[in-house]
Amino acid sequence: MQIAQPYALNEQGTRPNNEDAIYPLKYGATPANHFFIVCDGMGGHENGEVASHSVCNSFATFLRELPPDEFDETVFDRALHVAFDALDQKDNPNETGKKMGTTLAFLYLNSKQAFIAYIGDSRIYHLRKNDHGQVSILFQSTDHSLINELLKAEAITEEEAANHPKKNIITRAMQPHLERRCKADKYITGDIAAGDRFFLCSDGVLESLTNQQLCTIAAEHDQDKTLINAIQQLCETHSHDNFSAWLISIIKP
Repeated sequence: MQIAQPYALNEQGTRPNNEDAIYPLKYGATPANHFFIVCDGMGGHENGEVASHSVCNSFATFLRELPPDEFDETVFDRALHVAFDALDQKDNPNETGKKMGTTLAFLYLNSKQAFIAYIGDSRIYHLRKNDHGQVSILFQSTDHSLINELLKAEAITEEEAANHPKKNIITRAMQPHLERRCKADKYITGDIAAGDRFFLCSDGVLESLTNQQLCTIAAEHDQDKTLINAIQQLCETHSHDNFSAWLISIIKP
């Protein structure tokens, strides 16, 4: 599968430190890369930063030398297990307060498929433009969040969800020393066309970008660089959290 030059955001925003982490590093990706990660850390102090970077680094070390077409769901599960082990090792059992943790948004591309896995409320989109220039969402990951649970139960409306006081509470995260480690939800597709885009982002991006806005902006910008710049400008204006993203376009499936 041939991809264009990937573009990323990994911005501190208005927060005192950046607890998001991405793989590859912001300016470190080339069209030769096969997998991309966005992690949004949590836990206060610098714990969130430790967790998000630990997970990115663990996956990178485990998968970096793997021939792309040898990747499958079993390999991902092994990599996830290794990443949990690394979090366990970095945990301080004497530390009081909130345990560190991180979300995971993961994309792997090879000649067979696009493999997507996710934990928490960092999000992954598969976008496609039709012959009329309109962009639609072929796939969107499901947030593991309290708000999403309330929406599914029809306990709140979309309008209420936008400014809900508990909108940052997630129901699934990678954390150390869990009695039962959470599983990632997975999605695999071979329906990939030239011009498709994959977009991974932390929830800081979603403070500024609705699904409709994402589709509209993607339709307006054929160049990936101008698209990611437009998203960055929105986030710099409206987001209070750190905001991170990967934009990957398909040249040839």
